[in-house]
Amino acid sequence: MTPIRILIADDHRLFRLGLRQACESAEDLEVVGEAENGQVAVELAPRCRPDVVLMDINMPILDGVQATRLILENDASVRVIMLTIYRQDQYVFEAIQAGARGYLLKVI
Repeated sequence: MTPIRILIADDHRLFRLGLRQACESAEDLEVVGEAENGQVAVELAPRCRPDVVLMDINMPILDGVQATRLILENDASVRVIMLTIYRQDQYVFEAIQAGARGYLLKVI
């Protein structure tokens, strides 16, 4: 079985670490990269060739919505799941319009 390749994009280092550990505990998931902002995620995606990007919506330099658009312009087969603390409909709509396949709330 080929593992699902995951790129984690979040500006909080501890959250990235926890998410990496959770993903790596599953046999069918492989974390292929980590990005601390949207710009780094856009740069890493072509090199890492993820199947899925777990993307924070609010990051410095380039936010998750803009990064999603750019990643999908380069490779439409990537699936982006937004991870956020924001419950507002505006963020959900923007993420889906950018091409995100899902929108999950972070529980703090």
